[in-house]
Amino acid sequence: MDESAHFAGLDIGGTTVKAALLNGIGRQIGEGVELRSHGSDGYKATFKQLHLALETICSNNSVELSTIAAVGIDVPAPSSNGVIWGQANLNEDWVGTNIRDEFSKEIHRPCYMTNDGNAAAYGEWILRPGHDGPLLFVAPGTGLGGGFVLGKGQLYEGCNGLAMELGAISVPFREEDGSLPECSGKGPGSLEAWVSLVALRRRLELELSKDENKEHPLAKSEISILEKAFQLRDYCENEDPLARSIFEQQAHILGWAMGDQASELDPGLIVIGGGLAETNFRDWYLDHVRAGFEERAPAFYVNSPIPPHGVTTRFDWAIGGDYAAAIGVAHKAIEII
Repeated sequence: MDESAHFAGLDIGGTTVKAALLNGIGRQIGEGVELRSHGSDGYKATFKQLHLALETICSNNSVELSTIAAVGIDVPAPSSNGVIWGQANLNEDWVGTNIRDEFSKEIHRPCYMTNDGNAAAYGEWILRPGHDGPLLFVAPGTGLGGGFVLGKGQLYEGCNGLAMELGAISVPFREEDGSLPECSGKGPGSLEAWVSLVALRRRLELELSKDENKEHPLAKSEISILEKAFQLRDYCENEDPLARSIFEQQAHILGWAMGDQASELDPGLIVIGGGLAETNFRDWYLDHVRAGFEERAPAFYVNSPIPPHGVTTRFDWAIGGDYAAAIGVAHKAIEII
């Protein structure tokens, strides 16, 4: 590998593009860059932002753009072999387009592409140099993303690159009236319908409609239910009982679902990403995730039955912050050279 070469990772979100830069031996250079993505304006509008992100991160770190040998891209939608298969929160012109090849033609360099959950999972694995085993990544956010890295750092993407859509798996929980919650594109009773911002909004609206919560400040507020859902994390940080009960339910169901994943994958390490990793109640939240996990998983996925009965599935918070995905695809770009 030419140590004078550089590699960039571009994490495309519905609203922002985040960029990371590596040198020829995989060390991150400087800080990341964040720009608007214009994803809803069409992929060509986003390509302009990708060019700007590359130029900006190179300029910020006194790196010649010409030394970029390859670029990694991740997208917030299902994709297969570079082609977007689902619109998600992008413009419709993304669907059916080979984003990887089209951008590669524009920059005259090879490109690697995967989805954002896979990218973040790989980034988290890379950022743990002392960990050589598997890693299962799950990230509650607007939706629920995830990814799985096998031992030795092999990213598992499935036959068509569509593996680990964790938000679509079914969980056996029902609303108080016996109904299964709905989530667009995921089916009734999906994990994303219970563990996501969308789920928070639905659950909060239901709770605020009850007589017992009519005096809650959020029940009296005239802001939208979406804005109330965004504020719920602040209430939870201040130990508000209603907020705590809603997040506790989400944590328990997430842990329960991870119990099933342990039975299928035996990951050994489950990393939780998303904004919850930055809260002051994250240890409390993780305790409830573990409780749900221990309720569902067979006992030997919790502790070894053989003395000294060591922990067989560990939980940890993400350490890559907002740039884990960009770092992940930048490292994947190195592999294609």
